[in-house]
Amino acid sequence: MPAAVVIGAGIGGLSAGIALRRAGWDVTVLERAARLEPVGSGLGIAVNALRALDTLGLGDRVRALSRVQGRVGVRRPDGRWLAHTTVDRAQEEFDDSVVLLARATLVDLLVEALGADAPRLGVTVTGVDAATGVVRTDTGEHAADLVVAADGIRSATRRALFPGHPGPVYAGVTAWRGLVPWDGRPLPSTETWGRGRLFGAHLLADDVVYFYATDLAPEGAAHGDEREELLRRFGGWHEPIPSLLAAVRPERIVRSDVHAFATPLPAFHRGRVALVGDAAHPMTPNLGQGACQAIEDAVVLAHAVGDGPAHAVGDGADSVVGGSGLAAYSAARLERTSTIMRRSTAVCRATKLHNPVAVSLREAGMALASRLSSDLMLRSMREVLEWTPPRRAASGRGPAARA
Repeated sequence: MPAAVVIGAGIGGLSAGIALRRAGWDVTVLERAARLEPVGSGLGIAVNALRALDTLGLGDRVRALSRVQGRVGVRRPDGRWLAHTTVDRAQEEFDDSVVLLARATLVDLLVEALGADAPRLGVTVTGVDAATGVVRTDTGEHAADLVVAADGIRSATRRALFPGHPGPVYAGVTAWRGLVPWDGRPLPSTETWGRGRLFGAHLLADDVVYFYATDLAPEGAAHGDEREELLRRFGGWHEPIPSLLAAVRPERIVRSDVHAFATPLPAFHRGRVALVGDAAHPMTPNLGQGACQAIEDAVVLAHAVGDGPAHAVGDGADSVVGGSGLAAYSAARLERTSTIMRRSTAVCRATKLHNPVAVSLREAGMALASRLSSDLMLRSMREVLEWTPPRRAASGRGPAARA
């Protein structure tokens, strides 16, 4: 049985482990943390990622957790809608919808699907030999036919494979995320855009609201009380924003600066190593596609490598694994993820507009476009959402992908 080592037990790493196991690989997932504590609070699993999860046998389980209801769209700080659509319209357009859930819930599902023997926690990877597939850790070495680097935005594996790449850069905004209990009232899923500021609020299962906010800030700026800082910046905006911020417990707020690639990698593989998720294509959160693209990566990688290694080429500068190989994985993922990275960065730039004239022009443009086409929001995302996974699940095992 071919052996794969996955570095990192985030969404991309766990998904890759499941996909490879379903393809017949012996998979070991290594995680540096002593216990899994998912970074962030909530996330959206869009149509494209739900289709990818279908190939892992998890799509319907995720769909059953939470589904966006009613109107969704973008508002002004005074509450006026700038652009909106409905979940029903999205369902008609794509025969599916977006699921909003706590990140920890998705991680628990993935761990369960991966199996009781994984991931191995508290293991630090100290080095990877891309030519031989040997993974060195603080507890010993692992020999692998395939190494999957899912070690995040600061990936040490990526830096070793592509030492000349500039890496992620600061996007100019800091972000806050949190979870707040809700009283059961209907809550539309919205983003509110102000002068350089953004606030999103979405109702999850069990009457919990996931919120996120971004604002212009110097990189590395520190705040003493993050809730007070949020109230200072957003407390005068429309309801329920002030109520959410008043209700959130300070320890449930996570703040981090936003970093992303300005320059894509030349490839997502070297030797026997493949990069997935934020290790391969860190992007701003503005399209809600970070986790979705990591899940796509996992499914495409498992399909590309098939049920085992065929041969290694040359001195390890490239590797062909299975019928299609890692070069095919890079080819399938690089252009798509680079396009989504650029689009997400463009939206981030639009949210950063601070000049009153520029903000007024942005609002007028969004409102006009929405009046001209009620499906503007859906049409703008069609290229992203209409993706479908490879026709068969990895190596033909498991359920067929949803077309």
